[in-house]
Amino acid sequence: MTPQSSIWWMVLIKCAVLLLVVITTFAYAMLAERKVMGWMQLRPGPNRVGPWGLLQPAVDAVKLILKEDLTPKTADPLIYRLAPFISLVTAFAVYAVIPFSEPGPGNVWAVGDVNAGILLILAMTSIGVYGISLGGWASGSKYPLLGSVRSTAQLVSYELAMGMSLVGVLILAGTTSLVGIVNSQAKLWFFIPQIVGFIIYVITAVAETNRAPFDLVEADAELVGGFNTEYSGLRFGLFFIAEYINMLTVSCIATLLFLGGWNAVVGLTIVPGIVWFLLKVAFFMFAYIWLRSSFPRIRYDRLMAFGWKVLLPVATLNLIITAAYVAVRG
Repeated sequence: MTPQSSIWWMVLIKCAVLLLVVITTFAYAMLAERKVMGWMQLRPGPNRVGPWGLLQPAVDAVKLILKEDLTPKTADPLIYRLAPFISLVTAFAVYAVIPFSEPGPGNVWAVGDVNAGILLILAMTSIGVYGISLGGWASGSKYPLLGSVRSTAQLVSYELAMGMSLVGVLILAGTTSLVGIVNSQAKLWFFIPQIVGFIIYVITAVAETNRAPFDLVEADAELVGGFNTEYSGLRFGLFFIAEYINMLTVSCIATLLFLGGWNAVVGLTIVPGIVWFLLKVAFFMFAYIWLRSSFPRIRYDRLMAFGWKVLLPVATLNLIITAAYVAVRG
């Protein structure tokens, strides 16, 4: 076997392991959400299938696979079938450049380190909205179409403020490499000097992933089920998987850019970096669940006004102040 072919085999093995880990994490993140929400609302949550309900994700997967898969007569056949895969593939693709611990000899915790890693992630997550938009349009029904239009407007609006909040971190780090950004936080995590940017990122991340209280894309009281109203069976499940994987993605980005990545809390360096990374991601995921359990869905006009009139101006001001500080310091 040539050195070049051995490298490709290693990359394929890493990708296969990573896909298995991400899918398993999605399944039990969904179970954890139902459990935690149950405890917050004084009910048990799933507890019937397997010990402590641990087999519930497997049962849900079997149910979605065996459910009848219907296609509306008015739907565009090709786009209708393709849309869920667009959302799923773009959601998985970003993990090719996410480092889970510091690269080094024998380290297999990252598929690849790209110099412009954060830019690649933002590009792939932006493409993901096409799956939702095309799925709603191709269904040939008014409610999915309204949901897809809402999704496009919401994601474009909040993506601007999110991008602004991340640029402040890039200015402080002086690099777009995710590994370089984490290494520049060895002494001080960026959520301290960029607390405003961190708050903006948290809010926009919730809106970008269509989660409560910003889940207007799937507002059942207004749009039946939103963009995926006409989907059933496995295709509906693909949209569902993509949503949770996107939650994991923004949690990983928050950990890498604001919470020091795999850098340990002072005095606790005995714990491996990969453990710190996973703990920080789990904390961010818990915050998602807490928000969903605590706040009601807001009105769509207020959602859009908040994004354009509050978040975007504050994010721009934070960027200007950060750039001025770095210019004066340098």
